[in-house]
Amino acid sequence: MNNWHQLIAVCQANDCDVQFAEPLRNHTTFRIGGACGAMVHINSPEALAQVLRLCRDQNYPYVIMGNGSNILAADSGYPGVILHFGRDFSKITIKDTIMHCQSGAMLVKAGNTALEWSLTGMECLAGIPGTVGGALYMNAGAYGGEMKDIVISAECMLPDGNIVTIPREEMKLGYRSSIFRDSDMIILGVTMALEKGSYSAIKEKMTLLMGRRRAKQPLELPSAGSTFQRPVGSYASFLIDQCGLKGASVGDAQISTKHAGFVVNTGRATCADVLELCSFVQQTVLEKTGYRLELEPVILGNPVIPES
Repeated sequence: MNNWHQLIAVCQANDCDVQFAEPLRNHTTFRIGGACGAMVHINSPEALAQVLRLCRDQNYPYVIMGNGSNILAADSGYPGVILHFGRDFSKITIKDTIMHCQSGAMLVKAGNTALEWSLTGMECLAGIPGTVGGALYMNAGAYGGEMKDIVISAECMLPDGNIVTIPREEMKLGYRSSIFRDSDMIILGVTMALEKGSYSAIKEKMTLLMGRRRAKQPLELPSAGSTFQRPVGSYASFLIDQCGLKGASVGDAQISTKHAGFVVNTGRATCADVLELCSFVQQTVLEKTGYRLELEPVILGNPVIPES
């Protein structure tokens, strides 16, 4: 899959940027991952529809990526096409208390925009280092708030290029789950309902929550956020800490000494390092506590996954 002439032509016709053999470590918050075949920076629904058509016609595998904050990319990379939703597709508009964000808009930017308009409802989400589209995809949440609390609807593109609107009631939003995770719909934009509030109160809450995040989480090191999903009846970080695994490492992948729920990249960690460490943690926690931990990040590519 090294003849990209048609993809180049489609991107030129739609004035969207494309990169080839681009290292995924440059586009994931874990700073891990080999090269992709091509990365197309989506700038319009029309461009997306044409690239999707080409991928279908040429049998190119493709995957959606936002800020890469919940992705662990294989050391061998990804041979297909990355459809990247970032600053080229990140417009934010507000009418009264309704905010609409294109899927590539960062949650931080959305939160700051809501603050500028004295709108409350985004404070719990504003510190998450992801895009709005990615946040809805996994129903991201923090400090008691989730995307499902504010979302009204989402515009999505089907593989055939048609655009549909999905209301919240049909999204099946649960703990780190949504209908989007099990479908081939691509989120284009998200409409959210906020409420009028006090600028100073909103600012104070955002500052407080960001302070908590900095104090408790290893934000100074690359990671994919919480590495394990919360098991029913307990917390991953508590179980890992209880098993004495804080600081455990494989290569430069380490269980954070600051927060046991995070695997961090202390230098030049590989995907293989992370997966071996996670497998060790899962096996140890299962043997000592009976809880089975599941990975939260999406694994991109075809890494060698150690048996647990």
